[in-house]
Amino acid sequence: MTWTATERYRLEPAPGGLGLVQDLLNTVAAGAPARPDLLADEPRAADAQAWADEAGAAWAAATGRPAPHVALDAGAVGELRAFRESLHEALAQAARGEDADPPPVPERSAEVALKLGEDGVVRLESRGTGWRHLVALVLAELYEGQRADTARRLKTCRNPLCRVAFYDRSRNNSGVWHDVKKCGNAANLRAYRARQRER
Repeated sequence: MTWTATERYRLEPAPGGLGLVQDLLNTVAAGAPARPDLLADEPRAADAQAWADEAGAAWAAATGRPAPHVALDAGAVGELRAFRESLHEALAQAARGEDADPPPVPERSAEVALKLGEDGVVRLESRGTGWRHLVALVLAELYEGQRADTARRLKTCRNPLCRVAFYDRSRNNSGVWHDVKKCGNAANLRAYRARQRER
C-alpha cells in the first residue's frame, strides 16, 4: 500500500506510522499545478472517504496492525480539515522555532489506551469512532514520533505558496523545501532580486 496523498507530490513517505501524519497534511491542495484538496466538501466529497480508507490500509501495512475503518460524513470532513489546518500551523511554527502557542486544534485531545501486545510491547491504541478515531491515530503516531525523535524531521515546505509536508532526510535536519528545484530555487531567486533592488 502507498500513502496516496504524499505520493501525489512524488515524495518519499515518513517512516512507519508517522507516514499517516504526513499523508493527512498532504491531503491539502498544493503544488504546481495544484492538486485538489482531498478533504474538500464539494465537489469531490467522496475523495475524503477514499483517502481515509487508503490511508488506513497504508498505516496498517506500515505498522503491522489492523486497518481501522473510519466512516466520514460531511461534518466529519470539515472537522478533519480543521484539525489538519491546525496541525499544519503547529508544525510550521515549530519548524520556524516560534515560541507562540499554536492555534487551538479542534478536538485537541483524543481517546487512546495503553495496550500490552502479545510481543510484550506496550502501544498506544486509538479509540473513538469516525473522524475522532482518525485524529487519535494521527496524534498517537505523532507522539510516538516525538518519543523516537523522528517527528522533528516532519516539516512543511517553507514556500508560502506551497504547503506540502515532507520528511527531512538531510544529515543535519536542515531541509526547508519539499523540492529544492520547485520551491527553493524560486524563493532564492526572489530573495536575490529583492537584494539587488535594495542596492
